[in-house]
Amino acid sequence: MNTLRFRRAAIAVSAAAVLPLALTACSSDTKDSASGSTPSAASSEPAAAPEKTADMDKPFGPGCASVPADGAGSFDGMAQDPVATAASNNPDLSTLVTAVKQAGLVDTLNNAENITVFAPTNDAFAKVPKADLDALLADKAALTKVLTYHVVGEKLTPQQLEKGSFDTLAKSKLTTAGSGVDYTVNDASKVVCGNVPTANATVYIVDSVLMPPK
Repeated sequence: MNTLRFRRAAIAVSAAAVLPLALTACSSDTKDSASGSTPSAASSEPAAAPEKTADMDKPFGPGCASVPADGAGSFDGMAQDPVATAASNNPDLSTLVTAVKQAGLVDTLNNAENITVFAPTNDAFAKVPKADLDALLADKAALTKVLTYHVVGEKLTPQQLEKGSFDTLAKSKLTTAGSGVDYTVNDASKVVCGNVPTANATVYIVDSVLMPPK
């Protein structure tokens, strides 16, 4: 009888000693597994580069650096004037202003409400062969068609330019594409300074003259 009790006690002691060791081993395996998987998952997913986005309330683009900091030709100054007058105060748009005057569109643009103007820079007009540009400036009807092709009858936000097709005042469509602060018009002309406010329009300054489809 005493021998049986002694054996049962020995078995109980043995089980009590083994159980903590088993639990410790399981706990260790779980931690090792967890710690092994976490670094692997983290290293397989490189951090995404921050995306540049346009502020809907501010001009953007590399060409904005040439806009005067103050005065009538500054962003604040242009915001006070209708679009043709505002453009006349920007030195980079002097050729466009000459063309607008030649076509007799100053009042038309200044009196329009809530429009978008894609405004070619002087360098954009310089890309047009001189003979072709001179011929265009001498043909009022053709010049009017080209200039009104740069005007959309609503104010467009950068988000609307991401993938857009818009009716122009020339009764022909133009298309836009892009994201963030990089946009093109008709797959060729790049926006170099966008989202510029004037009293009656939003202006996107572009690096090429847009030609309406024939």
